[in-house]
Amino acid sequence: MTLVQALFYLMSFIALASALFVAATKNLVRSIFMFFVTLFALAGLYVLALADFVAITQIVIYVGGILVLILFAFMLSGKETLNVIAQQRKQFISISRLPALLVAALFLIVFVNVIVKVDANNLEWVKKAIATKNDIQSNAATTENIGVNLMTKYLLPFEAVSILLMIALIGAAHLSRKERTE
Repeated sequence: MTLVQALFYLMSFIALASALFVAATKNLVRSIFMFFVTLFALAGLYVLALADFVAITQIVIYVGGILVLILFAFMLSGKETLNVIAQQRKQFISISRLPALLVAALFLIVFVNVIVKVDANNLEWVKKAIATKNDIQSNAATTENIGVNLMTKYLLPFEAVSILLMIALIGAAHLSRKERTE
């Protein structure tokens, strides 16, 4: 086993174990901090996959932005809201959760079916990309390609997403604001 394989298995185990802990725990503070570990483990997996730009983006956007917003939302939420969440029923399978469990099971069946039946090397769009040399080689400067595409071909969607995120941030700040009692 090489060092890269060992690191992959270690990062994968950390990501899966911390993600399971996030989903299973009832303590919100521990869940948020384990989500932090999950995001860093995913960034480590991106580094091992030679996707340096995606790894840095994972850390800057998700760990630096989204997780901080989750922490602020937790800190700004009232005790009443947190007490309601803590006192929810402990039952995993119940009649009220049956539709969600059915949808999750259907997604799992479709996901497993796609993984089992797909032959990635014989997909038409993959063959076309290889034939027209429209693929990114492992020695290509992926960060440069992403930067050039974001600032030329995908500038409008990039700006639309940034405006949407700004609107969401303003809405979150407005909702977390305390009402004045007069």
